[in-house]
Amino acid sequence: MPGLVLNKRLYLISALVCTFFLLSGGCTPNNPYRSEERGKNFFYTTFTEEPKTLDPARSYSSDQYALIGQILEPPVQYHYLKRPYTLVPLTTDSVPEVAYYDISGDRLPQDVSPDKVHRAVYEIRIKKGIMYQEHPAFARGPDGEPLYIGITETDIKGIWEIKDFPVTGTRELVSDDYIYQIMRLADPQLHCPILPILEKYILGLEEFSEALKRDLEEIRKARKEKAGAAYSQAIDERKNPIILDYKKHPLPGVEKVDDYTFRVILKKKYPQFVYWLAMPFFSPVPEEAVRFYKQGPMQEKNITIERFPVGTGPYRMETNNPNMEVVLIKNENYHPETYPESGDPPDRDAGLLDDAGKLLPFIEKIIFKLEKEDIPRWNKFLQGYYDNSGITSDSFDQAVTFSVEGRADLTDFIKEKDIRLITSVRPSTFYTGFNMLDPVVGGLGTDKQKLRQAISIALDYEEFIEIFANGRGIPAMNPLPPGIFGYEMEKAGLNPHVYDWDETRGRPVRKSIEEAKRLLEEAGYPGGRDREGKPLVITFDNAWTGPENSPMINWFRKRFKLMGIQLENRTTDYNRFQDKMFKGNFQFFFWGWNADYPDPENFFFLLYGPNGKVNHQGENAVNYENGEFDRLFRKMENMDNTLERMAIIREMTRILQKDAPWVWGYHPVAFVLSHGWVGNLKSNAMANNTMKYIDIDSGTRKDRRYVWNRPNFRPLVIIGIIFIAGSIPTIYTVIRRFRGGRK
Repeated sequence: MPGLVLNKRLYLISALVCTFFLLSGGCTPNNPYRSEERGKNFFYTTFTEEPKTLDPARSYSSDQYALIGQILEPPVQYHYLKRPYTLVPLTTDSVPEVAYYDISGDRLPQDVSPDKVHRAVYEIRIKKGIMYQEHPAFARGPDGEPLYIGITETDIKGIWEIKDFPVTGTRELVSDDYIYQIMRLADPQLHCPILPILEKYILGLEEFSEALKRDLEEIRKARKEKAGAAYSQAIDERKNPIILDYKKHPLPGVEKVDDYTFRVILKKKYPQFVYWLAMPFFSPVPEEAVRFYKQGPMQEKNITIERFPVGTGPYRMETNNPNMEVVLIKNENYHPETYPESGDPPDRDAGLLDDAGKLLPFIEKIIFKLEKEDIPRWNKFLQGYYDNSGITSDSFDQAVTFSVEGRADLTDFIKEKDIRLITSVRPSTFYTGFNMLDPVVGGLGTDKQKLRQAISIALDYEEFIEIFANGRGIPAMNPLPPGIFGYEMEKAGLNPHVYDWDETRGRPVRKSIEEAKRLLEEAGYPGGRDREGKPLVITFDNAWTGPENSPMINWFRKRFKLMGIQLENRTTDYNRFQDKMFKGNFQFFFWGWNADYPDPENFFFLLYGPNGKVNHQGENAVNYENGEFDRLFRKMENMDNTLERMAIIREMTRILQKDAPWVWGYHPVAFVLSHGWVGNLKSNAMANNTMKYIDIDSGTRKDRRYVWNRPNFRPLVIIGIIFIAGSIPTIYTVIRRFRGGRK
């Protein structure tokens, strides 16, 4: 027995000594990453929930673009550094220029009036030698046939992600890939959110879309008749996905010239179309990838293009585990692209041109870690385990202070960590909207207008900005944010239904709650009750699932209660929230819009009738439809930025302010923090592919992580000394007995 005690104590002492030396050697016991990642040129950031889709034909939200913008490449991109935002080539030789033609086929000048344009032609020439990422869709067997077409469940046993396939291949990007993707936008199985917009412009796209719908209906009808009563469309198409034959029907608005050139032909003048060519919707998709993914066994395992997009961009998907992490890894086949050699005047002094001319991308891996809670995310950023961070209300006072002049600055605590602050007014609008199809809050009658105007007054967004955004926002008067043509400041941009102009102070002042109550009474709800005395109850849909969002929900309840209106909260996750919006299963909601491109059409189209989400699957989430507004929108949308266009925008704005389909909310001012070891960081609200420009000083990060997270050895040393001291008598006794036994 004494020998056993001795062994245990010796093991414990050895363990303590080993632990001490291991920790002294540079280990940080709270490091959440694998030891082999230490010192690597990886970028660590976060996401809060699984992106709904990464298919470029369907994806249309910022959380999705944060991923596919690094993987997929449309023809053009925004210059990373220059402002105002400027388009530059990406996979093309140059930014496509439009050629206008009249009904006789004669070429027209560039400044031609829209009513004279019969065709607008964009010729797009892509560079030779651009290769796709390595992917099993391109793998071929000895006979030259695709290796993974016709696979069975047995063939992919043990395969769960793209990286699990043992054989991959690649091929060159060609014009057919861009043409195929444009055709995919019309596929009725995909429900492309911008199809209603594109059908108005691309020659023959609407007819092509209708033809595909008929094909799909005929295939489903035939399958149903063959299967009989046992037919289930969902089960059938999961096991035997339908691939429509796009080449069966003509699409005159998209012409192939050769393997590296194609044309897009519009029915009318639409100067904004070139901006669409910078969006993921127009990224190339190889037909091989669609056929690879559209196999029953692949669908059953959820190995789809919605999770594993295929592209030519600087990164490719390595891991997509939405319950833990999403990992993008450098694309070994990425075509030569260099860091910009010019920018705005301050960029050189800011060090943003130090890497001019160097090959992109710089970072080997981008690791998105799942973080649902704000506080753990913030703490890990302060520990150096995340390279960038936003600032929540809970952490704002710890990070930011304001000077007497109102200028934002970092606190001393944050400055000591060499953390930098980047601020910018976003070309975005956060708003609350009404379902204009709803019998209570919708409609264009005077009583409905006054109900929405009353709520617009009661929702004091100045207060909201101060409480929940720490002052990081500009109250909105209409959909247009600063920096977009048509935005007007001060009295010229005032919303007269919500604000009065204070001549003395030279600023807008929100109308009183008494005025809101008066409007509510005129709307037929005195004191928040209808003519029968029943309380007015409005449902509020949002995606604020975290506990930190409860105060915002309570704020909305409180503001409605000031007028006697009851607000019933209906919080869901973002994917479920999107489904509700798509089906019109809501009354009142909170959402936002980030500019796709810097033009007022990109905001006003959110309220254009034919873009209604419920009836047309467009981006008009409130399903607003006003004939006069729609007429003015059609006139304004394809104009150049002139005084005439400005006058039309003012008319449109007055209509919207009176109808109040949105409570206009605010335009956010972004505060982004990054550690000093992150290089080449500049805010670019238009670009989706900015990660390729970022660089990391991984050595500095490694050193600072250790300093910020090194353990406190004192308690360990004290415990060790006490333990060793307490062990000495036992060791002495055992040794003496052992020697006595030997004698």
